[in-house]
Amino acid sequence: MNPLMLAMAAPLLLTPPPVTEGTFKTWRDEARAVTYDTAVVPAGARATVTIIQNHAGVRVSLLATGLRPGRPYGAHLHTSPCQKDPAAAGPHYQSRPDPAAGPGKPSTDPAYANPRNEVWLDFIADRNGVGRAVSAQDWTFAAGRPPRSLVLHAEHTHTMPGEAGTAGARLACLTLPVTPS
Repeated sequence: MNPLMLAMAAPLLLTPPPVTEGTFKTWRDEARAVTYDTAVVPAGARATVTIIQNHAGVRVSLLATGLRPGRPYGAHLHTSPCQKDPAAAGPHYQSRPDPAAGPGKPSTDPAYANPRNEVWLDFIADRNGVGRAVSAQDWTFAAGRPPRSLVLHAEHTHTMPGEAGTAGARLACLTLPVTPS
């Protein structure tokens, strides 16, 4: 497999509340960003996602700025592009999909909803509102089934049975550009 690197910077908020969306350019494609909660993802917040994939696995880095200082956030790769409806981004991307999960029923089984099978990018925004997180996996995205968005959540990711993988409300969403497999 050829190395794949995807980097994108995007405003998470481009117009006034309550639900906003805007278009921006990345080096490769147009992408969409949607903010669902402007109280915790204020105007001017931005995110940069870098994905590096090769034969050894995948590494995903997130840099977010303009957030509420000292606040915890969760972030995950999701299966579908962003829309005005926060649920439209679908469930978390899983290397081994949970067979018990389905539309409207996200995986909460710790055997599947865990940081080894999903990309978890939890962080606490520093005093300047900057957050950073990295997830490195020893697997690669399935051919024909790449993640389609990064969703910023209201809480760090839970790990207990019945709530594993949950991270509270969806605050903002960044659609990832489609890349060749």
